[in-house]
Amino acid sequence: MSNSVSSTTDQSATIDEIVATSLQAQQQTGPDLRQIHSKSHGLLWGEFIIEPNLPEELRVGLFKTPQTYPAWIRFSNGGAPEKRGKFRSDTQPDVRGIAIKVMNVEGQKILDDEEKTQDFILNSYPTFFTKDVRDYADIFKAASGQLTPERLEELGYAFALLQKITSKNVGNPLLIQYWSMAPFKFGNRIVKLSVKSQQIEQPPETLPESENYLREAIVNHLAVGEAYFDFLIQFYVDDEKTPIEDHVKEWQEADSPFIKVATVRIPSQKFDFEERKRLDEGILFSPWHTLLEHEPVGSVNLSRKKLYSELAKYRREQIAKRLREPQPYAEVGDSPL
Repeated sequence: MSNSVSSTTDQSATIDEIVATSLQAQQQTGPDLRQIHSKSHGLLWGEFIIEPNLPEELRVGLFKTPQTYPAWIRFSNGGAPEKRGKFRSDTQPDVRGIAIKVMNVEGQKILDDEEKTQDFILNSYPTFFTKDVRDYADIFKAASGQLTPERLEELGYAFALLQKITSKNVGNPLLIQYWSMAPFKFGNRIVKLSVKSQQIEQPPETLPESENYLREAIVNHLAVGEAYFDFLIQFYVDDEKTPIEDHVKEWQEADSPFIKVATVRIPSQKFDFEERKRLDEGILFSPWHTLLEHEPVGSVNLSRKKLYSELAKYRREQIAKRLREPQPYAEVGDSPL
């Protein structure tokens, strides 16, 4: 067997391992809940506005024509439920996430389970916490004592980085920056993505005591005003400065400056009601809901393709069972990475 075939086989086995572990965790903490990013701070409606007068090299895929698309935007904590029916308090350290579903998007899609959507998923830290999917799979094993002391030592960098990622204080999810962590195609080039609030907050020294203070912050902000984000891209430069497969190395702005290609506008609105919460529960965000021009790149993104699909299928079945309906939602799924 050639090295490339062996590597592909090993990677496939690792992804299967991650899927099995994630399904098991989902069964234990809430079969009808997302396994990761399960606690929502709100599902909001908004607009994804393509920048006018982009240079020709940036007129790619979704960004080919300047226009305004409707969008759903979901904010969340990264962690899994603590136990069945119990979410972690917002006062506990965690990564914060944003997921954007752009609607009415024409063009050839990679997956056919949704029509005319383009999804983007980003987190509140520039990098992933493991270098590759093998290390990611082994992180799951650490909690159950399946790893040797030598392997635990090798993964020390990941545990340290995970602690750093989850220790950032956030006062309002509408006032921070988010990053894609993993790379994506941009036509025949490769980029990473970022969504940056146009009004960045100073990180609070102390956090509010409410366990749902992040949702409350969004409710209060949108009761009286709007929120705006710049949608940014960074181009791949070379394997040393902007590696594709080393997911813990940050692409520095000095090496690859951010370029604005769109604006995300979230109007003043009320969203904290049951009908919206049910839609939030059922909507699926996946980086593989994408035009061909923005195909996910790298091993972490490859693992997400199967992981999202399998978790979504299982969760769809559980929601249908709970509501005693054959298909209660057109879009049901998971957002685990």
